Amino acid sequence: MRLKGKVSLITGASTGVEGELMGFGGASARLFVREGATVVITDINDEKGEKTAAQIREAGGEATYLHLDVTKEREWQQAIAKTIELYERLDVLVHSAGVTFRTTVEETTEELWDIQMNVHAKGAFFGTKHAIPEMRKVGGGSIVLISSLAGLVGGASSTGYHTAKGAMRIFAKTAAVQYARENIRVNSVHPGFVMTPMFEPLTHEPGQVEARLAKVPMGRLGESAEIANAILFLASDESLFITGAELAIDGGYTAQ
Repeated sequence: MRLKGKVSLITGASTGVEGELMGFGGASARLFVREGATVVITDINDEKGEKTAAQIREAGGEATYLHLDVTKEREWQQAIAKTIELYERLDVLVHSAGVTFRTTVEETTEELWDIQMNVHAKGAFFGTKHAIPEMRKVGGGSIVLISSLAGLVGGASSTGYHTAKGAMRIFAKTAAVQYARENIRVNSVHPGFVMTPMFEPLTHEPGQVEARLAKVPMGRLGESAEIANAILFLASDESLFITGAELAIDGGYTAQ
């Protein structure tokens, strides 16, 4: 029960439907509940979000689904206000919502650039900004921003994605420094190639998975549960002296 008594809000968490391929947010929501947390699942996929929350409740956990477009500050304010109304506190924020487009610099339109910067970087900013006052009221908290391997290194494509994920990394460090004395910790997690709903389409393109695995010392894809375990660690009191850190979970990719 590493999160007993804690209330957690997780974005991009509709990907936790039992029997389906899970994403980082969905896998984290299920793990957090098993570890004693109350979880507020947020997403724009209302059908799957409601289903994930319902399945958790049916299994005896405490979960609520709220619609949240992470690019809209007002929706962040409403989601956090509703969390406080329901559960009276907020201890953990996990920003896991994500989107990617595989385009080079010249292929990236202003629209594609803005979508990725808004979902990742602006979403991290809005969430952190409005979570901090509530965490302050309970004496501290943990904010975990799900960046990516792409936030640590450059790439042959996915220009907007790499840039936005890199922005999340530096934003986490900046917020960590500003709020460390209030016991509000901010860290970033950098998954490598992991079998998630976002990655799965690549398995249908010949050679795409093999090309990526050739660069991974462990020679395999990661699993969402492995990322969720790291997120749990950063969310829990086991990591009370960790803030402003970047945790690569990439099978050794960035060790080279």
